[in-house]
Amino acid sequence: MIDGEFREVQDGEKVHQPAEELGVQFGCEDGVCGTCIVEVEEGAENFEPLTDKEKEMGLEPAQRLCCQAKIKSGEVKFRY
Repeated sequence: MIDGEFREVQDGEKVHQPAEELGVQFGCEDGVCGTCIVEVEEGAENFEPLTDKEKEMGLEPAQRLCCQAKIKSGEVKFRY
């Protein structure tokens, strides 16, 4: 969810497409540029663990790359 708008994501899927529909900008789409970093406001535990690329960028669980992050289950609210 961004700004009260929701998109559904299947469990185990990346949030790339729905995030893009909600206005998140993407550059490289490969976890290198950091353009799609979002701040997780609620539900960080509903994401899969940080990817190696997210760790290399020094991100914390409350910061995710939308091109890399996968949902486990449940809801996630983030801001861009």
